[in-house]
Amino acid sequence: MSNSDLDDLAAELAEFAPPEKKGGRSPIEERVVAGFEEIQGFVEKHGRVPHHGEDRDIFERLYAVRLDRLRALPEWHALLEPLDHHRLLAGTPAATGLGNEAIDVDELASELADVSCDNDITVLRHVRASAEKKAAEEIANREKCQDFDRFKPLFDQVQRELAAGSRETRPFRDDARIERGHWFILGGQKAYIAEEGEEFVADYGRKDRRLRVIFDNGTESMMLKRSVERALQKDEAGRRITDPVAGPLFASKSEYGDLASGTIYVLRSKSKDAAITPHRDVLHKIGVTGGDVKSRIANAKLDPTFLLADVEVVATYKLANINRTKLENLIHRLFDPARLNIEIKDRFGNPVIPREWFLIPLFVIDEAVALIRDGSIAGYVYDPKAAKLVKANN
Repeated sequence: MSNSDLDDLAAELAEFAPPEKKGGRSPIEERVVAGFEEIQGFVEKHGRVPHHGEDRDIFERLYAVRLDRLRALPEWHALLEPLDHHRLLAGTPAATGLGNEAIDVDELASELADVSCDNDITVLRHVRASAEKKAAEEIANREKCQDFDRFKPLFDQVQRELAAGSRETRPFRDDARIERGHWFILGGQKAYIAEEGEEFVADYGRKDRRLRVIFDNGTESMMLKRSVERALQKDEAGRRITDPVAGPLFASKSEYGDLASGTIYVLRSKSKDAAITPHRDVLHKIGVTGGDVKSRIANAKLDPTFLLADVEVVATYKLANINRTKLENLIHRLFDPARLNIEIKDRFGNPVIPREWFLIPLFVIDEAVALIRDGSIAGYVYDPKAAKLVKANN
């Protein structure tokens, strides 16, 4: 579509005037017929009617508005029905799942001005969909993270785990979940989802929420979850950074006859309790289970052991040929100086003191597991003031 066609485009998007036949087709009839044929071309190419939505490209949104208005104006049906090979006029916005989208004609015209077409009006050459542009703007609209010193140790640990192979990067499309505590590579930088706001219903009934995203260069951005998702999908180098999963403890590989004894799991609480939320990034529950971790936490919000709230798994370490009870006791004794001292009420009002929650950075837990693996853990204690493991004779 050339720039000279923009006036015609704007006129066509305006309310259609009743046709006036003076022999042959009037100029406006020709434009309406041409526009209707473009819609049919879209249907033939994509096998569906055009849809509304800011995540659609400009032309599809234009065709969706055009089709809605033609359906709503029966005075044009006599002209178009002989050409309606796909029975498009018989549908309604409600029947096809379409809604009424208010499109700014001037805004569309300015976006279409840079479009270059090669005999195919539906091929965009230089124009991005509004949703893509908004996502790019949100990524660019970053500000300095004032408390980055809280997050820098996490970024350093993730880098060490990537180098050691306990974490991996995978294409985002293979796992499109975006939740608090997840790590990504976006725009060439590591990105950490530090906080998530309340869910709300956005345009077209879609659910969304604001996320606080921290980047490894010390900046942050409050982004919509759907914007983060779109940005990761558009970024050819966008990746998910997996959670750390270590190999079997006390052996470089499982030998014949080894018994898989279970898994050390590290959990983070999703509780909104005022005593929990300020420490969420460093408050972890450490346990050992012989079963499936997901099954273990399935009813967390009903269990005072889990602070009567849902939890997320932030790390797991598989182990073999080891006494689970002794191992768990060893870990809990090691981190006892940082044990959370809190009392909560169970469902029946009885006081409960959870004993497996510790105020410890995740990277320290990872270091402890490495020391357990090489058998040198007995020579270390945890210093809560320095937030690190130190040799016992220091």
